[in-house]
Amino acid sequence: MRPHEDTTGSTSARAAGHTSPAGRPWTMLTLATLGFAVNFWAWALLSPLGPRFKETLALSSFEQSLLVAVPVVVGSLGRVPVGALTDRFGGRAMFPLVSAATIVPVLYLGLFGHSSLIALLIGGFFLGIGGTAFAVGVPFVNRWFPPERRGTAIGVFGAGMGGTAISALTTVKLVDAHGMANPFLITAAALAVYAVLAAVLLRDAPGRTVPTEPLARRLADTARLAVTWQASALYAVAFGGYVAFSVYLPTYLKTGYGLGQADAANRMAGFVLLAVAMRPVGGWLSDKLGSVRVLAASLAVVVVGAAVQSATPPLAPLGTVAFLAMAAALGAGSGATFALVALLAPANKVGSVTGVVGAAGGLGGFVPPIVMGVIFSATGSYALGLILLALVSAAALAFTVTRVRRAAASGGTSP
Repeated sequence: MRPHEDTTGSTSARAAGHTSPAGRPWTMLTLATLGFAVNFWAWALLSPLGPRFKETLALSSFEQSLLVAVPVVVGSLGRVPVGALTDRFGGRAMFPLVSAATIVPVLYLGLFGHSSLIALLIGGFFLGIGGTAFAVGVPFVNRWFPPERRGTAIGVFGAGMGGTAISALTTVKLVDAHGMANPFLITAAALAVYAVLAAVLLRDAPGRTVPTEPLARRLADTARLAVTWQASALYAVAFGGYVAFSVYLPTYLKTGYGLGQADAANRMAGFVLLAVAMRPVGGWLSDKLGSVRVLAASLAVVVVGAAVQSATPPLAPLGTVAFLAMAAALGAGSGATFALVALLAPANKVGSVTGVVGAAGGLGGFVPPIVMGVIFSATGSYALGLILLALVSAAALAFTVTRVRRAAASGGTSP
């Protein structure tokens, strides 16, 4: 299936493509991707330090999970209003604002807020601001590109989620080498540099339509769009699966296969990097083949991979192949989901839709680790959890090839 053009947004998109200087859209895309990566780097600072805080502050497993979850939940839910505000004020204003606001909790946590659980939770709550950068970048990038390039462009932007990998690979090492404040100070400096850079260099696309309705009405209108809930359901599976594995995979590998902490962490990093690399590929393939085909293929791979892994096969080679296949599929599926949003959402509501869909993806990654932990405690095996993943992915696949396919064929006009 070839993508159908969104007639609501194509006029302004073509205007942006034809009136802007050569290369300007790609410059804006590069700056937006950089901002996404830096903010996600900050957003993920607490997760690698969870085991350290558990030991030094004598936290329970629940308290450790809560500490890591608070920025994720706040950053996910915060995307809803931030996406709507981006529709109103534009990425040129919102990117510097979000980046500058994230500096405050980063400095607080590094200098003062790591001495108690309450202090960490307060800092983690406001650290969630960094996670809302995603809802700024998608509508900003979307308006710079014509419909036939939006999947690729938003997929490239989505690779900025690799900022979480920067945090995973550097935070603990920097703390060990230079003290607790060091990674927070470095990240705060990166955020400050980017905020200034964005304020000076970012420009909103020519012809950007500015909504005039009140925020509450725009959010209500967004809730009535079929694409909002279709994409939310798919992103909760695709990106939620990526988030869940990136959080829980080290525990799974240590418990299920007896790997050491360093080995498990390195394998998790490989999973994350492959998923990040495949996100722009998923967007590019969506431009060429259609979002529905890419989503269907991605979900089918997850179904097979989860079913294979539910039998706990030997890690070399079958288990490794299953996990890497799922990583590639979840990354490509995440890119394809937002190619679908760019295709079907009205141009002046892309930010609002992105906020809701992004929140669904973040929250989708919050639930599975809890379910996996409960299942393992009850049964001593992860098999049932992986079977549930296969069943949920199969349901999403069926939804994609029926309802979502019809919506894409009708150009998003179905209720």
